Order: sequence, then structure tokens, then C-alpha cells
Amino acid sequence: MDVGTIVARSMRRYRDRIAVEGPEGSITFGEIGSRIFQLARALKELGLAEGDRVLDLQSNQNTYIESDLGISSAGLCRVALNYRLHPTDWVRITKDCGAKVLIMDAKFWDEAAPVREIVDHIILIKGDHAGTINYENFLAKQSTEPLLLAVNPDSLVSLNYSSGTTGNPKGAIRTHRNRLASLGNIVTDIFGRTLNENDCWVHAGPVTHTSGLFVLPYFAFGAKQIVQAKYEPEALVEAIQHRGANATALVPTMVARLLAMEDMTREKMSNLKMLGYAGAPMPPEQIRQCYDRITKNMVQYYGLVEAIPPVTVLSAADHELGLFKDPEILTSAGNPCTTVEIRIVDEAGQDVPQGEIGEVITRGDHVMRGYYGAAGSDPTVTKAVRDGWLHTGDLGRLDLENRLFLVDRKGDMIISGGYNIYPREIEDVIAEVTDISEVAVMGVFDAEWGQRVVAMVTLAPNATAKGDELVNKVLEHCKSRMATYKKPKEVLIVTEFPLNSTGKIAKKILKKQLEDRNK
Repeated sequence: MDVGTIVARSMRRYRDRIAVEGPEGSITFGEIGSRIFQLARALKELGLAEGDRVLDLQSNQNTYIESDLGISSAGLCRVALNYRLHPTDWVRITKDCGAKVLIMDAKFWDEAAPVREIVDHIILIKGDHAGTINYENFLAKQSTEPLLLAVNPDSLVSLNYSSGTTGNPKGAIRTHRNRLASLGNIVTDIFGRTLNENDCWVHAGPVTHTSGLFVLPYFAFGAKQIVQAKYEPEALVEAIQHRGANATALVPTMVARLLAMEDMTREKMSNLKMLGYAGAPMPPEQIRQCYDRITKNMVQYYGLVEAIPPVTVLSAADHELGLFKDPEILTSAGNPCTTVEIRIVDEAGQDVPQGEIGEVITRGDHVMRGYYGAAGSDPTVTKAVRDGWLHTGDLGRLDLENRLFLVDRKGDMIISGGYNIYPREIEDVIAEVTDISEVAVMGVFDAEWGQRVVAMVTLAPNATAKGDELVNKVLEHCKSRMATYKKPKEVLIVTEFPLNSTGKIAKKILKKQLEDRNK
């Protein structure tokens, strides 16, 4: 089974249903399926062979769904250029993957100039420039019939590059098998049922990130997708109240913006059957607020660029159990998905005793084939997958029910005075302070202790405590909830946090700012 086979089946089976509703209007499965295969055929006529890379630079719009599924249906490898990355990252990715074709929205024309100089063919959406191929003309010359290629399941379907927060972006090789494994785990472990015509997904955040995982599952089962041009909490609420949307996925910073709406109530969001959150941990206090004011139907899922999500899932039932019986469950990433194996190992790769902290490793059809390009020949990077097991670099532990508790990234762990300190533990405690919206904890150099703990916070919209009063409130709360050596040595109040291309707080930038300040 491959992506193109699924597209062809849905195109015929659900021909007259609305498939996508976006900034450009609505389109049926029959119509968008025809365009998907026109694109696939046109790309093949450029002389591209199976596995050749095609760059895709778009923001949220209908054509994003077409290119996502069209490139894959041609047996080609899609390389999505996250529009939130810097153009220098686009250039690194382009050179690394060796792509010669770029599909792009004309609004990125100027920023993409360095990339345009590298590729041989530019297929332009919503615009015309000399030397480029008009997207609509490119499709119009082709047959609308399915292009059934029987692609090898282990062939490249995409190269997914990391956000570059820990160095240059690395391209994880994903195959058709990986993507179909994600589809199965989404249906089985996130929804617990097959999707149908009454389901409607809203892409509220960038489709280049976590929301894009749901493109194929919804297409496969004939369910509608609403594509929103950008994340606007008010637009998301409107889609849920009035346009039939009943499921979405957000990162915690996006959830915080929903909670910041003074008139947000669970009654307004009553149509929401599933609110997925991923990309970063959500503090228990934020989960409680979400339950009280947005929905009780929360699902957390965990995954990586190298292990296509979901890897683990914390179900809505688990959230209820955590809120009303065992609060510790709210700090869990959930249980491994049906087809996923997880172990916790020490530095030697040996299993640690149950409940102890070690590195999370995982095996299954969700794990990448390896890294591409420069990263694929770097021995310090390629050892990430050993004997079929992906060594994630995440620290965690498993409880008696086999729930995974992520402690932190190995690189984020703070060592102060010889003690190991995990920032997430401190962040969860500080997030309990009602006047705080978001928090980031990190270690910075200290001549005496090696590293010292620094917490940075943003204020909640209706904060009553500010300045020194808030700092003291945080420190007192930490004193009552954790060991002295874990407490922040410094609490800084900031207006907002820098975010990386996936919407996570960019700790690398914050840490550099702190280090520069201390020079």
C-alpha cells in the first residue's frame, strides 16, 4: 500500500463529498483527487524518477493538500520548506537534499531568491514570473485519471528536516510505510475508531507541523478538512461553532492563546470531539484550565521528526483519571501506540529498572529509515538508529501501567552542584502560579555550581501580582514544592517568548540571551 493508492480509492468512493474547505473555497474529493493526479503526472513528465526530491514552499491553503498528496502519488519525495524557517535554512535543506524542482507560493518569491538560484524548475502558485511554470497551466495539460504506480512501501515519501534549534537541520527519511503506520496509529490510538463523513478536522496551525499528520487519515476515510490561513483563536472558535469542525491539534503556546480569550467557555466549544496537543509538554495547571474552559476531550500525543507521531498517546480517559484521581498522570506522555515498542535504557543501551530514568528508545514502522545527505554520513548522527531502535535523546521513565513520563531532553538537563535537575519538573511547578501564562527553565553557567537554574515567565492576561511581588511568589511556591537545589536562582519576567518554526519556546535563543547578558 502507498499514498497514491489511498488517494485514488477515496477520490472514487467519496467523489461528491467536500474534501477540503480553505481560503480558496471548497473542493470535493473527486475534484481534488483529479488535481492531485494531474500534478503527479506533470511532475513525472519533468523526467523525475522514483525518490527524486521536490521542494514545497507554501503556507496553509488548499494547494498544500494537493502538493502533499500529489508528490507522494507520483512516487517522488516531498521536502516541505517550513515557511517559518530562515531562508538560509531553506538553502541548506535544498543543497542537502539535492532537489531540482520547487513548488512555491508566489508570496515567498523574494525570500526564496537564494533557493530559486539552485533549482532547475520553479512551479509557481498564484503568480507569474519569467522562467517559471504556472501551477494551474502545469496541471491543466494532464489526465485526471489516477496514476497507479504500486510504489514500494519502503520508498521515500518525504524528507522531514528538524527545526535547526540544535544545529543545522537534519533530514529524516520517511517512507510510505512510515506514513501509513502514522495513519493507523492515529485512527487506532488517538481516535479509537475509523473516521467518517461526520468528522471534520481544522488545520488551525501550520500544516507543515503537527497538523499535517492528519491530512492523509482524513482523506483516507472521506472526512472533511478545513484549512485556515494562519492561527487565529477567534477563527478556530468560529470553525468549531458554525462550520462543523470537531477536531484539531495545537501546541501548548496556541492553547495558551485560546485560554487568554476572556469569553472562552466549554459551551462555545461543545462540538469539539478531540483537542490534540503535542510538540511540547503542557503543564498540569494548563491542562486543568483547558478542561474547565475549552473541552474535556483532550488527547496528548508524542513523537519526533525521526519517529513519525503518534508514538505514545495520553487518552481523554487518562486525562479524566489524572484530573480527578491521580494528578501525576497529567505529566505523562501516555502509553505506546498499538504498533510501537518503547524501552528505557542507560548509556550502555541496557534496560534500566522499571521507574528509573534513562533514554527513550523506540522501534516499529514509525521509525525513519535514517538520515539523508550530510547527516546521513555523520557517524555522530547516524548512530541514532541501532539494530532498528531509534535512540531519541529524550530522557524518561515508564510506570507500572507502561505509561511514558518524559523528563527532558538529554541536552537540556541541568547539572548544578553535582545534582541532575530536569527543567520540565520545575516548569510544571511554576506553571501552577495563577499569575503566570508560560514558563521556560534552563541552566546557565555558574562559576561556583557549574550551572544555576534560571526561570523566565510571561504574565497571564489578568495577573494581579507583578514585578518583585510575582518573583517572590514564584520563589515561595517553589520552596514549598521542591528541594532547595532545584529552586531557580533567578526569575525573570519577559513580555513574550521567541518561538521556533514549530511553535515551541526557543530555549536555545533564550539561553544565548542569558549567556550574552552575563559576559
